[in-house]
Amino acid sequence: MANTALETGNAPIFRAGTSDAEIEAAAMKAMSRRKYVVLFWQVAILVAILGVWQLASDLHWIDPFFYSSPTAIGYRLYDWVTEGTENGSLWYHLGVTMEEALIGFVIGSITGVLVGVALGRNRLASDILSIYIKAINSIPRVVLAPIFVMIMGLGLPSKVALAFIMVFFVVFANAFQGVREADRNMIANARILGASNWQVTRNVILPSAMSWIFASLHVSFSFAIIGAIVGEFVGSLAGVGYLISIAKGTYDAAGLYAAIILVMLVTLGAEYVMTLVENRITRWRPQQHMDAQ
Repeated sequence: MANTALETGNAPIFRAGTSDAEIEAAAMKAMSRRKYVVLFWQVAILVAILGVWQLASDLHWIDPFFYSSPTAIGYRLYDWVTEGTENGSLWYHLGVTMEEALIGFVIGSITGVLVGVALGRNRLASDILSIYIKAINSIPRVVLAPIFVMIMGLGLPSKVALAFIMVFFVVFANAFQGVREADRNMIANARILGASNWQVTRNVILPSAMSWIFASLHVSFSFAIIGAIVGEFVGSLAGVGYLISIAKGTYDAAGLYAAIILVMLVTLGAEYVMTLVENRITRWRPQQHMDAQ
């Protein structure tokens, strides 16, 4: 029998008699090729955007005073890294923002999971408190920044409080919904086997809701960063938001974009770490293989 595989486009087509090992090898090859194709286009799009931006700035199709240019932003980032900002070391400002965001993220995530699971498991309590949760959630969180700064001052607590609020409702909503979406048949089977409420919650509900919870954690850290920066922008003595505020006040477009890029890099790094943690914790789940198309 022939053991061959033909490739048309990106998907391999196998002839009758192809062994499982050949099929797996061809699939892995197609997936590897697809990763390189994706990476190529990601880099190409970024280079194209930066190239058009630089060209438009050099030829004055756009005003460099307002839009700056990739080279000016790169030089500003280099100066900040090597010589620091006019208001202190870049690492000090970045460390202040990260401290605020991390504390708010951790407290908000833990509280959101605990409250979401508790209310998800207690329908009466969730019905009673739902109106208050909806009322608080309807308030745009960023407008709370001046209130927190006024009550708690310009230091760490006001920024942590805003980061906490930004994170809590995202995590709470997903944890609550994840509990409600748990497989009722598995819960019933666990109860038949004599499992207590705590055992059902720990061994059935939480694993079932873990995908929902991690989905919220992936986006909530960026919200924690936003909360910390908005709080710093409203009133602070240090942090990336403080640098943005100074750049805005001095019409320093390159400084504004440089600070935004810093936030993007930190958030992407946190997203990568979160993915590694999720993959390690949820190794029990079946692997989701992408179709090599």
